[in-house]
Amino acid sequence: MNNTIQQFLIACISVALSISFAYPQNLPSLGDRISGTVSLGQEYEMGQQFLAQIRRSAPTIPDAVLMNYLENITYKLASRSQLQDHRLSFVIIDSEELNAFAAPGGIIGVNTGLFINARTESEFASVMAHEIAHVSQRHFARGVDQAQSGQVGQIASLLASVLIMATSQAEHGAAAITAVQGRAVENQLRFSRSNEAEADRVGQDNMFAAGFDPEAMGTLFENLQAISRFRSRPPEFLLSHPVTESRIADARGRAIRYPLREYGVNMEYQINRARVIGHYTPDKADLVSEYQRLLSESTSEFARDVNRYSLVIAYYENEQYTDAVRTLLPLLNKDANRISYVVTMAEILTEQNEPNQAIDFLQRHLEINPNNHALTIAYVNALIEARAYIQAAEMMELHSAHRENDHHLWYQLAETWGQAGNISKVHQARAEYFALMYDFRSAREQLQFALRIEEDNGAAPAEQARLRQKITETEQRALALSGPQ
Repeated sequence: MNNTIQQFLIACISVALSISFAYPQNLPSLGDRISGTVSLGQEYEMGQQFLAQIRRSAPTIPDAVLMNYLENITYKLASRSQLQDHRLSFVIIDSEELNAFAAPGGIIGVNTGLFINARTESEFASVMAHEIAHVSQRHFARGVDQAQSGQVGQIASLLASVLIMATSQAEHGAAAITAVQGRAVENQLRFSRSNEAEADRVGQDNMFAAGFDPEAMGTLFENLQAISRFRSRPPEFLLSHPVTESRIADARGRAIRYPLREYGVNMEYQINRARVIGHYTPDKADLVSEYQRLLSESTSEFARDVNRYSLVIAYYENEQYTDAVRTLLPLLNKDANRISYVVTMAEILTEQNEPNQAIDFLQRHLEINPNNHALTIAYVNALIEARAYIQAAEMMELHSAHRENDHHLWYQLAETWGQAGNISKVHQARAEYFALMYDFRSAREQLQFALRIEEDNGAAPAEQARLRQKITETEQRALALSGPQ
């Protein structure tokens, strides 16, 4: 088997290890007692390969507001975790199906469906804390230890099927998993049960430490179980993280042992949830009517704000831009610097063919938050709509220094340099994009195209030398990845 394929299959194991059917109690935390079979550096590299495969295989969503939120809540939880390597990478899959997964090297993935099904921020946090715990407890490395000692059989088959599940073809993945579980099933399940139990317990502890309501884990489990009763096929998340009565009881039992604390409501989570619901609701006019009704019936300030913003998104999705602006203004007057409100206003103005207004509006806020991802992308989109392609591309290049692993950013940068007419820059941005996809052959080709253009145009020797060095580094990465054949 090609070494690249071997490494990739191994990279999938942390997800595979979450396949469980029961839930033992009183398990120790083993995250700091890994033998060293797999180093943190090896886990990270394997995780990046897995992430590249996910990017190639599944539709990912470029919503910068969602990504801002996911990164913020995950780092908040990670800061209270046992993570040894705090390099985290995120992917949001554009799917209504409820799913989340962890992969080695700090890869955290969620479907947008998680926002729909988790009704509160603490419920959302319970899933993220669980996935972070899979990473912090190094379940991948422990899985390799078990595999090498012969305790987990048929690894390659399991891993191949897990990739299918992670890329929204779960019915095929589940069938594949079922087919291989007949071999060494007892040991496989015993090991994965312990992973799930540990991730629940450790995740719940981290939730509380980070200021989230630990009771939300049990509440979410109960809701998911109820959902599954009325569906012919359970949500994706339940296929890899089965919920049993004992698991719910354990989560409930642990929750009451934490010190009493008041937990407030979170507007930012509801903002992101509204954006997702608006995106997926097919009948936009009905959505407008529903939120008009809910806003009129709101009995608390928080409910009014949530329903008002939801109505803004409904108007926006239904292309009622004037109504969207009018409805959003009271929220902006109340909280003028909330980034999600600012970005939403800029998005509406841009779609309303008023990009220059959006640019002026965003400039003031970028002075306050100069590197904010959501503000920057909204600003770039407004510049593109205003046909200020060079300015937009230069802004993205500056932003890439802070988000060099953002494949959406590099893809958009290549497109924008194309609109600006700078073909060398197009090839250079494409090279970065292909490198993130672990397609180093294509990355090298793009860099060679760029070098040829720069040579023909008499570019400065330093620029030509920089491109030659990039080509050499890309060739070295490709060679290291291929390994012995």
